[in-house]
Amino acid sequence: MLYWLTGLSDGGDFFNLFRYITFRSGGAFMTALVFGFIFGQPLINVLRKTQGKGQPIRDDGPEGHFVKAGTPTMGGLLIVGALLTSTLLWARLDNPFVWLVLFVTMSFAAIGFADDFAKVSKQNTKGVSGRVRLGLGFLIAGIAGYWAAQYHPEGLQYKLALPVFKDTLINLGYLFVPFAMIVIVGSANAVNLTDGLDGLAIMPVMIASATLGVIAYAVGRVDFTEYLDVHYVPGTGEILVFVAGLVGGGLGFLWYNAPPAAVFMGDTGSLALGGALGAIAVATKHEIVLAIVGGLFVVEALSVIIQVLYFKRTGKRVFLMAPIHHHYEKKGWAEPQIVIRFWIIALILAMVGLATLKVR
Repeated sequence: MLYWLTGLSDGGDFFNLFRYITFRSGGAFMTALVFGFIFGQPLINVLRKTQGKGQPIRDDGPEGHFVKAGTPTMGGLLIVGALLTSTLLWARLDNPFVWLVLFVTMSFAAIGFADDFAKVSKQNTKGVSGRVRLGLGFLIAGIAGYWAAQYHPEGLQYKLALPVFKDTLINLGYLFVPFAMIVIVGSANAVNLTDGLDGLAIMPVMIASATLGVIAYAVGRVDFTEYLDVHYVPGTGEILVFVAGLVGGGLGFLWYNAPPAAVFMGDTGSLALGGALGAIAVATKHEIVLAIVGGLFVVEALSVIIQVLYFKRTGKRVFLMAPIHHHYEKKGWAEPQIVIRFWIIALILAMVGLATLKVR
């Protein structure tokens, strides 16, 4: 919205700053951060009052989790609210990729909200049916995949770009949309599975989104793409403004989610943020890089898949409990120890993913 202030500029005054993505990204970050600090505690008070017993705790979960009974959930509303406000205020609203990532984020937030509401109102950990959640998720992701393809350059439409191999494109044709659906839905659910300890999911999400934001900015500038020898996707640079809002909102949420958490993110936040990561990857043609940058989420999701398949086949468990962060809890690791070590892993993987821009 504020981008239109550039119409008041003569090219050498304060209003000219609004032309720059980096300036508006800084504004989006600060707006989302302040939003989180201002509305965080009032939102927690409302959630605590309306939810009563808070998020239900799994009976078969680690024993240490029972002390968290009564903690309200749906804290993702704070992140989503900060992100939406900052993006609408600072991003160019004529950019289709901005609306693409907002559409995916808000749609998955709505699914997550319905799931959280069902859990809290019924005091049951099951929530909305998994089939319904997946069905709606794939529908949203299918729309987003087709949407992204329409705004990709002609030479990149319906194609998969590979990291490191600069000239390699795999023409997926009509399979691109189903592929994009798997990326977005897989990302959303992987982040959802990671959200099991205080502060565990939000920091890796911020790290991964910041990395993807840098990539989006790079592939959206023709001079950067020529230097780095990566594919140019016009318009994706504006996604950096969205990412800045996400990081600012995430920090505002982490202020209240730091151990011991005053509020949980809930599916409202985890599905929304995971979907956002997948949408950014599809928009920027860096779907494979997402698997590297978000490697922590991939491992968390794989641990659940392996556990379920192996148990069905043998009746035995590979891990003491899945997702894998619960396995380490069962082994006696302290919660802050797990969280911080997983943050370190997320940062390392992000640097590896970022390096693919240069390694060609």
